[in-house]
Amino acid sequence: MRHLYYRTYQKVMKPIIKHMPWRTPLVFEGAHSLDRLPGLVSAAGIRRLFIVTDKGILEAGLMDLMLEQLEMRGIHCTVYSDTVPDPDIQNVEAALHHYHNQQCEGIVAFGGGSAMDCAKCVGARAARPGKTLSDMRGVFKVRRNMPPFFAVPTTSGTGSEGTLAAVISNRDTQDKYALMDTSLIPHVAIIDPFLTLELPQDVTAMTGMDALTHAVESYIGRSSTRETEAYAKEAVALIFDNLEAAYDNGHDLKAREGMQQAAFKAGLAFTRAYVGNIHAIAHTLGGFYNIPHGLANAVIMPHVLEYYGNVVHKPLSELADIAGVGRRTDTEQMKAATFIEAIRRMNEKTGVPERIEGIKERDIPDMVENAYHEANPLYPVPVIFDRSDFENIYHEIRK
Repeated sequence: MRHLYYRTYQKVMKPIIKHMPWRTPLVFEGAHSLDRLPGLVSAAGIRRLFIVTDKGILEAGLMDLMLEQLEMRGIHCTVYSDTVPDPDIQNVEAALHHYHNQQCEGIVAFGGGSAMDCAKCVGARAARPGKTLSDMRGVFKVRRNMPPFFAVPTTSGTGSEGTLAAVISNRDTQDKYALMDTSLIPHVAIIDPFLTLELPQDVTAMTGMDALTHAVESYIGRSSTRETEAYAKEAVALIFDNLEAAYDNGHDLKAREGMQQAAFKAGLAFTRAYVGNIHAIAHTLGGFYNIPHGLANAVIMPHVLEYYGNVVHKPLSELADIAGVGRRTDTEQMKAATFIEAIRRMNEKTGVPERIEGIKERDIPDMVENAYHEANPLYPVPVIFDRSDFENIYHEIRK
């Protein structure tokens, strides 16, 4: 009966999602597209701008020219650079204090997924000052217009520059959860590959595999549409064409541009079709052990795809063809297995381990509960996992 309720919920949600007031960001892409940002901020009538980033980006000087150009236009900038990996509630509240204290009128998220999540949560709190982040947990709990929001990704993974999602951690409960609302979709996305040229190899690998997980989970889920499937296919093709090249040579601008496009397309896919059990498990590993989200997804993905069995053979065989792995004359089962093996090979080539060290047996029951309640009934997964299924995966990925 419980599975029937979950599937009914997902079936009802699919047409609702389709008719939500989706906003596609105004996108500026290509080398030096960041130069467009000051003019866009000025044209929006913003005179006091809040910029969310992290100390590494600030110290690297990636924003120096942008800040000069903004100041030349008479725009006062408040830079919040204390964003932590996997930002938590306290992080957001500290940033929100600065936002209000400086009477800011718009927000720029400049960085990877953590900066994007922190900035989106600041925007949500600014839009709904009477609600806590916990109050806005889940689907469509914001329902107010955010301040003008500009997203500048410096990694190629989350696709947050095009999504409705922000992920936040509660350190007290070791919980990690998402806010999902169309109001969290950025108004403007600046996708400049030059900003990713100095990414370390491990970050390149983890963020790239994060994007692949978004594409795969959105494609095999039950809420995919022709539009999301097209985005997912484009993302998969781009990742298989470019991730290893970007990993091997971080200054390969063509490969970096391809990975940025892949992350953005995968983001457009999953923000409408959702993710699945892989993400539910990955979020618990981040909440309990601060394991980077992309690393967790990369490790978990082949295990979960195999666990799904024949239910996903057809869509995975289609992705195998898109990725150019295996033979088109093979059976669906053979091609699905080839695709999963190709993910494992890509993990190996980019330094991603087969399993994760440090998962404690005593933590598994609590992680199972968190993953189970995140996934059900929200995620339209190909196979609904019971608690025992989640437990089996934790034991599989545990080193």
